[in-house]
Amino acid sequence: MIAILNIKDIVLHLTQRYNTSDPFELADALKIAVYYEELGTINGYYNNPLRMKQIHINFSLDKHEATYTCAHELGHAIMHPNASTPFLRSKTLFSVDKLEIEANTFAVNLLIPDEIITENKHCTIEQLSRLLGYNQELIKLRLKTYCKESLDLQNYSM
Repeated sequence: MIAILNIKDIVLHLTQRYNTSDPFELADALKIAVYYEELGTINGYYNNPLRMKQIHINFSLDKHEATYTCAHELGHAIMHPNASTPFLRSKTLFSVDKLEIEANTFAVNLLIPDEIITENKHCTIEQLSRLLGYNQELIKLRLKTYCKESLDLQNYSM
């Protein structure tokens, strides 16, 4: 498992190198194709057929959900480029939960910069969740990297 602060470093490196935190722009810069398609109840997935990295996003998602999904799948593309989570789920005893937590950590670090948290440090997790449009578990995940560097997590109501 990749350490949380290492994921934050990966995000920082990418955003500085490409001068953007937009996951669609990063995917383009990294030559990762993004496709919108009917995926039923699945928000998105990453695959790498013939070493051609691809992110697939459910076309029924709104812009905010599609952006988060792209950021999450971009995390897989960067940190787990050869992992096949459907295969791992069905054919091995490997827990894909670690991979999903890492991809979520990547996404929230990409989409919620430290400055947003600092500007809203008086907010509870519930208030940050409503303000930013992400569920409370994702806000807590983001605060783990922020708080390890900046302040004590007890400042935030859990």
